[in-house]
Amino acid sequence: MSGRIDRHEHFASPRVLTRRIDVRLPEGYDERPHDRWPVMYVHDGQNLFDGSTSFSGIDWGIHRTLSRLSAEEGIPDAIVVGIWNTPERIPEYMPERPMREFAPDDVRRRFEETYGGFPKSDAYLGMIVHELKPFIDGRYRTRGGREDTWIMGSSMGGLVSLYALCEYPEVFAGAACLSTSWTIAGKLVLAYLQKRLPRAGLHRLYFDYGAEAQVARYESLQKTVDRMVVRSGYRKGVDWITGRFPGAPHSESAWRDRVDVPLRFLLSRR
Repeated sequence: MSGRIDRHEHFASPRVLTRRIDVRLPEGYDERPHDRWPVMYVHDGQNLFDGSTSFSGIDWGIHRTLSRLSAEEGIPDAIVVGIWNTPERIPEYMPERPMREFAPDDVRRRFEETYGGFPKSDAYLGMIVHELKPFIDGRYRTRGGREDTWIMGSSMGGLVSLYALCEYPEVFAGAACLSTSWTIAGKLVLAYLQKRLPRAGLHRLYFDYGAEAQVARYESLQKTVDRMVVRSGYRKGVDWITGRFPGAPHSESAWRDRVDVPLRFLLSRR
C-alpha cells in the first residue's frame, strides 16, 4: 500500500553526471487514467524508498507516508521523483551563485580543494528544470504547473532545495529543507537570500533541525534565516514553518520519522 516505483537506471544529461531516477507513482495511478498528480522532486533519491540502496541501510519511507496521509487525512497524494546523487554530490548541492558572488578567494580555494572543484549546482538544477522535469511531465500524468511542483531534501539536499526555489520561483511552489547544512554555507547564503528569497504569498518554505542545534552557529544561522523570512512577509504556519526536533539525529531514520510534517504542510490545500 505505497504505490508503484518506476526506475530509470541511466538518466543522461549534458550538464551533469548520468544517474538513476526513481519515480514513485501514487496508489490508483494505473486504475484512474484521467487523474493527474502534483510532483515532489527529492534529492539523494537512493535513500527514499529502499533500505538496501540507502547509504545508511534505512530509507525515508516517503512512499508509505504519502499513502498513509492520503488514506487517513485526505492529503493529496503525489508523484515523487527521487534523484540519485553521484560522487559529485557536494559540488552539485552547494549553492553556486553565493559562492561566485560573495566568497573571498581563499574560501573558494578551500572549497575546491576539499570537495574536488567549484560548486556545480547551477548545472544540477538546470538538469532538473530543463531536462528531468520535461521528461517526467511528458511520461507521467502530472500537474506540471508551478503550484503543484515541489522540491525537498535533507542536509546538503535541504540547502540546494532552497537554492532551487530562489533560482526558479516560477517552477517550484515551495521547498522542504530538512536539517539544512547551514554551517557549510554560512554567511554566503545569508547574503544571497537577502537578494533572492522569493516574495511571500506564492511559495511555501519548510525548515527543520534536531541535534544540529548542538553544532556551533547552526541554530543562530537558522534563526537568522527565520527572521529574514518573516521580514519578507512569510507567515508562520501559513507559508512558512521552522520545526525543532530536540535530539533528533542527523540521519535517514530521523527524517523518516518526521517526513510527514513537510509533506502535510506542502501538499495540503489551503
